Amino acid sequence: MPGRSSSNSGSTGFISFSGVESALSSLKNFQSCIDSGMDTVSSVAFDLVETQTEVSSEYSMDKAMVEFVITNRELNHYVMAVQSAINHVKEEQPDKIPDLKLLVEEKFLALQSKNSDADFQNNEKFVQFKQQLKELKKQYWKMQAQGRYLLPVAYIGKVKAEVSLTVPS
Repeated sequence: MPGRSSSNSGSTGFISFSGVESALSSLKNFQSCIDSGMDTVSSVAFDLVETQTEVSSEYSMDKAMVEFVITNRELNHYVMAVQSAINHVKEEQPDKIPDLKLLVEEKFLALQSKNSDADFQNNEKFVQFKQQLKELKKQYWKMQAQGRYLLPVAYIGKVKAEVSLTVPS
């Protein structure tokens, strides 16, 4: 059943809820882009530790991961706010439809007001990133204390190329 809505608060009008739900589905698909970004940041951060790159670059990767977590949280809150607003209008079926944009904004702000640093501990990719980075650093410092060093990947590739050029067939 198509829903009623309008851009004018309190007026009657019609809007296809399926159109709104289709747009929400597209937003939900963006979640995979955020996940890919988080995977890329993790990979780069681990490479920076392995190649003994300066700490400021690693710090930048940590900041990038935090930004992805924040974006992820905001996207989830926005989707929840839109779904909640649409469900409210579907269930109530008021004579005068409220301004959906305003209703979504109110619900979104209510969700955002509950944000805390604990949200980061609930993000599996962020927690995994921090744990793996910590373990990799620990392994690196242990090897360095033993006098062994991780060789940068670019150096290993260069050595392999030189070896293949100098070894007779």
